[in-house]
Amino acid sequence: MNNKVRELQKTLEAIVRDDSRYAIGAYVFVRMGLDFTIKRLAAKDKNRKDRNVSAQELLDGIRVFALESFGPMAMTLFEEWGVHSCADFGNIVFNLVDAHILATSKGDKIEDFYDGYDFNEAFVKPFLPKKKKAK
Repeated sequence: MNNKVRELQKTLEAIVRDDSRYAIGAYVFVRMGLDFTIKRLAAKDKNRKDRNVSAQELLDGIRVFALESFGPMAMTLFEEWGVHSCADFGNIVFNLVDAHILATSKGDKIEDFYDGYDFNEAFVKPFLPKKKKAK
């Protein structure tokens, strides 16, 4: 394990000691979800130079990343990690900001994550059987 990875691991352990609501896996997932979102946005708009991602863009990227990575297990993993709503993703992001792992832009605030999506709609419903049409 290189020094950067050790440093990140120690920082995440310190965050979890201070705020035990979320497991380390949730923090790693959000960081990976951010990278996924940045690449996704850059692929959609080749002229996009700004790497700042809005809360809504990040939430959408996290949703797609979770569905692609974990499929129907996404909700189970989130529950295991203590993540139950988009507000939890906001808390995780701002814990990472406080630990200097992520940065915000002027005007970014935790409340931007509050009006995300319903977890059941986002992570459970896509995997429910389709209802048969009545004859």
